Amino acid sequence: MIAADEPPDRFESLNLIEIWYVIWRHRWWVLGFCALSVAATTVYAFTAKSWYRAEVLLKPVEDKSSKQGLGGMGGLGALAGLAGINVGSNPSAEPLAVLTSRAFSAAFIEDLDLLPLLFPKRWDPVNKRWKSSVLSGQPDIRDGVRYFDKKILGVREDRKNGFITLSIDWTDPKVAAVWANLLVERLNDRMRTRALAQAETNVTYLKEEMASSNIVTLQQSIGRVLENELQDLMLARVNKEYSFTVIDPAETPKWRIFPQRLLLVSLSFIMSVIISSVFFVTRYVIRRNVAWTEHLRRKAS
Repeated sequence: MIAADEPPDRFESLNLIEIWYVIWRHRWWVLGFCALSVAATTVYAFTAKSWYRAEVLLKPVEDKSSKQGLGGMGGLGALAGLAGINVGSNPSAEPLAVLTSRAFSAAFIEDLDLLPLLFPKRWDPVNKRWKSSVLSGQPDIRDGVRYFDKKILGVREDRKNGFITLSIDWTDPKVAAVWANLLVERLNDRMRTRALAQAETNVTYLKEEMASSNIVTLQQSIGRVLENELQDLMLARVNKEYSFTVIDPAETPKWRIFPQRLLLVSLSFIMSVIISSVFFVTRYVIRRNVAWTEHLRRKAS
């Protein structure tokens, strides 16, 4: 505490004793603010919509063909590159890029007609149309993809073991599990379809090159590449888990991820104590500075 006749250069800074004194003097205001904040947070925690998370654990399917060995075979690797054959690539890179792409999310939303579910406040379920008659007030597929990728879909890759975790956050736990498993199924089907088309194109190209070549060694090299492509074609036709193997499928989650009621109430209590204490201490400092300035002005006059 400062004395009334102290000079300005000995103005004391606020110490812990003064801070505790200010807070204790206003303890009922602090407790009242805390009670109001905790009550409001409790009401919100018990009335807010619950969100659940369903997760699928995936393992990238290793390339069983010998394409990776083609890169070091000189002209054979170049020939494979001309045919559009990847040599030595990361098997999970392309499927992950497809999984996190806007086009993949857009197709999922459109096929399942999810826009009314993603924006229920804008949808009129009785008349089966958007509430707003203005086109700008109606969400489109771009809004749906943005909301889906930002709020619902999550993809995490473990760099150590290469496992992929796909998660879906949604208000209905059963729907979250269905969507998570369905996304993996659709991803594998899309990658398998693309691989089939690519392999068939490669086989056709290699057969034409083999037929047009008169060099025996080149025909043998093309034959080895063609053998790999035929093997990939066979694997794509019979293997449903083409890009990712499901290690642990999604099950209906039991526990919600939001709101975490105890955590919210605890944080509300702590923050209300801090905010109210800072308010009263700041007000005390301002009033003390004003009083000290007025004291100096009177002393100077």
